[in-house]
Amino acid sequence: MKLSHFNFNLPEELLAEFPTENRDESRLMVVNRKTNTIEHKLFKDVIDYFDDGDVMVLNNTKVFPARLYGNKEKTGARIEVFLLRELNAEQRLWDVLVDPARKIRIGNKLYFGDDDSLVAEVIDNTTSRGRTLRFLYDGSYEEFREKLVELGETPIPKYINREVTPEDAERYQTIYAKEEGAVAAPTAGLHFSKHLLKRLEIKGVDFAEVTLHVGLGTFNPVEVEDLSKHKMDSEEMIITQEACDIVNNAKAKKKKICCVGTTSMRAMESSVSSQRTLNPYTGWTNKFIYPPYDFSIADCMITNFHTPKSTLLMMISAFCGHDLMKKAYEEAIKEKYRFYSYGDAMLII
Repeated sequence: MKLSHFNFNLPEELLAEFPTENRDESRLMVVNRKTNTIEHKLFKDVIDYFDDGDVMVLNNTKVFPARLYGNKEKTGARIEVFLLRELNAEQRLWDVLVDPARKIRIGNKLYFGDDDSLVAEVIDNTTSRGRTLRFLYDGSYEEFREKLVELGETPIPKYINREVTPEDAERYQTIYAKEEGAVAAPTAGLHFSKHLLKRLEIKGVDFAEVTLHVGLGTFNPVEVEDLSKHKMDSEEMIITQEACDIVNNAKAKKKKICCVGTTSMRAMESSVSSQRTLNPYTGWTNKFIYPPYDFSIADCMITNFHTPKSTLLMMISAFCGHDLMKKAYEEAIKEKYRFYSYGDAMLII
């Protein structure tokens, strides 16, 4: 498969700028791989497709307010700093992206907050937009982290062309988010309400939680026609023994295992035994899933509608089958489904 196989025309008005009023009332397209059919539902109808003993695998990563705005020393130019990952807690070193990048050189200082209470020094260039910053702050490490949260804003995706609202802090987060470390939400999980989770629980559906801290690499455009040459950024992940037990027991009993989101799928596929069972793992993954690919564990998945040429779309193609995926996306555009982070959902069974 080549990059050009994943291009399609997406009308701009289908990129969702705001979430639906109620989480579980976004639309749900159900794509059946056996019958090659497509149904149109609401997200809360997802409960009709699962039974007692089935498992949903959730990514419990939590988005932190990763976008800061600072001023460059001397010129006072406004600079956006996007926190990617902490490199060293003791030295307060962070990998970041800066914008506009051409103005930011090694040795520059950036000042944050009305009172300049947080200062950062640029100590390295990593990519054209990437820098390593050392933060200078007088308080303890806990106070420093609180300061980042106080000054940061919810990192809603760049294509959402509006100011961040207080509502985003809640809605750009799954209701089961626990482990802080993501710079983007695992968006398939945004459709679950407390009420829906409770109803699934009452029906006997089990939940296995994995952690994959979503980095910006997930959204990096693929720029090579030959997909085997694309390199994914590494993202940190944790799969506990408890999660493995839930998944492997269900698999042994031939119950359905549903990955909620491409990130849960990547985490699981990054730690599979030769017997096709799930292994515990703590570390990093740069796994890139594109067709053809033989999935080891999940037999259904929930995902959002993705943008052209994205690595996420490539995984969906591998799981769904390329022709059926194309048919589903043509239908989604025709039926005006909402795309991307705040958009509608797809269940592939």
